[in-house]
Amino acid sequence: MGLFTKSKSAVPPAPPKLGQDGSDIVAPPNASEAASPMVVSPAIPKPAIVAQPAPLGERAVYMQQLRVRIHQQLVERLDVQNLKTLPPDTVRAEVRILIRELCQSEKGLLSSNEQEKLMDDVMDETFGLGPLETLLKDAAITDIMINRFDRIYVEKKGRLERAEVRFRDNLHLRQIIDRIVAQVGRRVDEISPMVDARLSDGSRVNAIIPPLALDGPAMSIRRFGAKPLQLEDLIRHGAFPPPVMDFLAAAVQSRCNVLISGGTGSGKTTLLNCLSRYIPTDERVITIEDAAELQLQQPHVVRLETRPANIEGKGEVTQRDLVKNCLRMRPDRVIIGECRGAEALDMLQAMNTGHEGSMTTVHANNTRDALGRLEVMIAMAGFDLPVKGLRTQIASAINIVVQARRLTGGKRKVTSVSEITGMEGDLIQMHDLFTFEQRGVDENGHAFGFFRVHGIRPRCADRIEHRGLRLPADLFARRDIETPN
Repeated sequence: MGLFTKSKSAVPPAPPKLGQDGSDIVAPPNASEAASPMVVSPAIPKPAIVAQPAPLGERAVYMQQLRVRIHQQLVERLDVQNLKTLPPDTVRAEVRILIRELCQSEKGLLSSNEQEKLMDDVMDETFGLGPLETLLKDAAITDIMINRFDRIYVEKKGRLERAEVRFRDNLHLRQIIDRIVAQVGRRVDEISPMVDARLSDGSRVNAIIPPLALDGPAMSIRRFGAKPLQLEDLIRHGAFPPPVMDFLAAAVQSRCNVLISGGTGSGKTTLLNCLSRYIPTDERVITIEDAAELQLQQPHVVRLETRPANIEGKGEVTQRDLVKNCLRMRPDRVIIGECRGAEALDMLQAMNTGHEGSMTTVHANNTRDALGRLEVMIAMAGFDLPVKGLRTQIASAINIVVQARRLTGGKRKVTSVSEITGMEGDLIQMHDLFTFEQRGVDENGHAFGFFRVHGIRPRCADRIEHRGLRLPADLFARRDIETPN
């Protein structure tokens, strides 16, 4: 075929026989203990039973060993130098043919379904990310959480569930992690056992290995859809009502500085991506991130990403370094994916020195805490600034604070939109424009409620109108708005 070495190398010996789950089998709970009833009060729910990894059956063990053996044979037969000269589609087609031949040469009998599944698995192992490929093809999965090689969980529609796929062992999982981080020029080893990376589709990856991870390598993948969500999509999903969208869109267009606050998985990055749609196309935007995941919907965007130190501890480039540098690149707006440290002060200074319309996110429980978090980050970075001076800087830099939250049942909502109005003494003054009021939890376990418009006309409304934008006359009229759950 031209893809493979002319001489048929000897088939490598079969790998050592694996245990039924690829490593030590966790013994199931004692049967007699499992059968004995628990005496609990009727008002107190029984504790959830943690499911242990189910041991593989004999057929599954055989298929796992066969998959390893065929992959080894495939590697022996490939002519890597020749592969580089051919189109990717041609390579995949020819490699699949060879895998089929190797499957058919096995003495064991395989059904047609088993053979197709085996071929797909070997293709995923050769060209992709092994067992992860099955999960990455499912568009409904938003998070993939790997606690260890045989304990993988996914999030679908706000619910966590156990995935059926698994890695062979910890070594197999580590090989996939190395493959991911190598694609973005990063490394993970005992000296640097934590790493942030990204997949080709923009999904964010965090991995941690022993000795920090006690049960073997662990990895988390935050996925983003191939088609970026729009604010209209968030309205349809009940994240907020149309008046909130109208106001936020106008605030971005009129170059208000926006801070988005929320916890992990609350939808901060998704909201930031959506709001970027309303940045005028004739403005230059520079984004700064630890691991690139923003999908801005503008043509004039420069994307910057931090770099960790090398093996000698040199060459690190932090978010603060990038913020300082980007101010020399003539940006109209600066967007920091997430403020975590000293770059918070540089971001505030940028907002106050001609880069209006900038945006960033921060981890906090509510809009008031978000401002406190900025103070703490700046203080922890070693800047000895008077409290009143620091708060004055925050109050003059940020116009709008948006709080995102993940509610009971997994639904993500914008729970408040607040405006900073200035200082009174040593305190930052702000008021709520829109808030979500939760009524309870429905029969499906999802929180439900309504949005309240507080009847306050924001100070930035004049700024919006001076930009030639017209807001509905009743946009800020006091009322309650029902939204889909």
